[in-house]
Amino acid sequence: MPLTDPDRLFPSDPAARAVARRLHDGIAGLPIVSPHGHCDPRWFAENTRFPNPAELFVVPDHYVFRMLVSQGVPHADLGVPRVDGGPVEQDPRAIWRRFAEHFHLFRGTPSEIWLTHAFEHVFGLEVPLSAETAEAHYDAIDAQLALPEFTPRALFDRFGIEVLATTDGALDDLRWHRAIRDSGWGGRVIPTYRPDAVVDPETPGFAQNLDLLGALTGEDTAHWAGYLAAHRGRRRYFRDHGATATDHGHPDAHTLDLPTDAAAALFARIRAGGCSTEEARAFRGQMLTEMARMSLEDGLVLQIHAGSWRNHSAPVLAMHGRDTGFDIPTRTDWVGGLKPLLDAVGMEPGLTVILFTLDEATYGRELAPLAGAWPALRLGPPWWFFDSAEGIRRFREATTETCGFYNTVGFNDDTRAFCSIPARHDVARRADCAYLAGLVTTGRMTEDAAHEVAQELAVGLARAAYRL
Repeated sequence: MPLTDPDRLFPSDPAARAVARRLHDGIAGLPIVSPHGHCDPRWFAENTRFPNPAELFVVPDHYVFRMLVSQGVPHADLGVPRVDGGPVEQDPRAIWRRFAEHFHLFRGTPSEIWLTHAFEHVFGLEVPLSAETAEAHYDAIDAQLALPEFTPRALFDRFGIEVLATTDGALDDLRWHRAIRDSGWGGRVIPTYRPDAVVDPETPGFAQNLDLLGALTGEDTAHWAGYLAAHRGRRRYFRDHGATATDHGHPDAHTLDLPTDAAAALFARIRAGGCSTEEARAFRGQMLTEMARMSLEDGLVLQIHAGSWRNHSAPVLAMHGRDTGFDIPTRTDWVGGLKPLLDAVGMEPGLTVILFTLDEATYGRELAPLAGAWPALRLGPPWWFFDSAEGIRRFREATTETCGFYNTVGFNDDTRAFCSIPARHDVARRADCAYLAGLVTTGRMTEDAAHEVAQELAVGLARAAYRL
């Protein structure tokens, strides 16, 4: 008996389910376009085996260990490294057993769907993961990871990935991307310019980061003009390595469009150190507008991921560092926040700004009306906590009537869990087909039109929006 239902996520109504099934049959075999994510380019450069099942499924995946931590399993027991290099569980089998013993915690969550899909469709497992099956699952997965067909490049090809974008800091030398390019392998893995560490004054080591930015580019980052020139230089470097987009993980959607002298004065205060919280927020806001102007110059698509209180737990941040499962959604003012940027460049042809939020309440009230009016704006898919069948359905219900399908950008998986990529795209395609089936069976769309929209949601919109 298969672990996954072939009609999973389709409507229960027989007529709608039949339509959803036909729509999905038309797109299930399309390639995967993954224009935003966090996979490690080193995997594909070196193309060595993944170490073990725990390192593949548990240790790097904050979706997984977040749930376990919420039920009292310490990060250290799951092998999550400590900032100070202190002791954490090193035995991958022990980590896997803890994961398996607590696998029931994922019932009803998207993580259960993604993990079960990978167990069945990537590794051929036929029984559910549990404490009783933990060792057998570990042995089966570990044995297959040793085979040539389970190396990163082989899986990339097997998954049908057309392009995979990584997320890379502005100071990254992109050595692994160069190695991929120089290897002669045909897989397309491209970087994305993520300048947060040299844009957010509240980043630890910000002043030193600006010095490094200057050293990398040969620009004088002690002054505003040189600082902007350094960004332009790094953006060119990323473009030369295949990048088509930038990405900005700001706490909110606040933007500014200051006169040049005021922006230079703000930068001088920032550069001197000791800036206030409001000055740091103002600088981040100014830099979003500056990045939008640079996108008009070089064609890079601008992504804004706003509305997350990152690293909410101070003790966990101190012990295990950033990105360890304690990022929490917050409210975000998009209408007021984006107005300075949009007044400056929002009507400019050729500019694409993709918006992502963790505040679902803003979809119908703010984001869909904005994207349905401003030519520069597109809506990113449900992100992070909401990249689920229910989240996708709510997104479509809240936004389609105001901005349609074509002011959205399809789906991206936003993951560092490589084997979940096919599962995540499968969920998105099924959820979209279920939504379209509802439009067809209620007489609001013909099935022929629904087939066209399904194709666009699966691959076409992402290719167009990210210029792939």
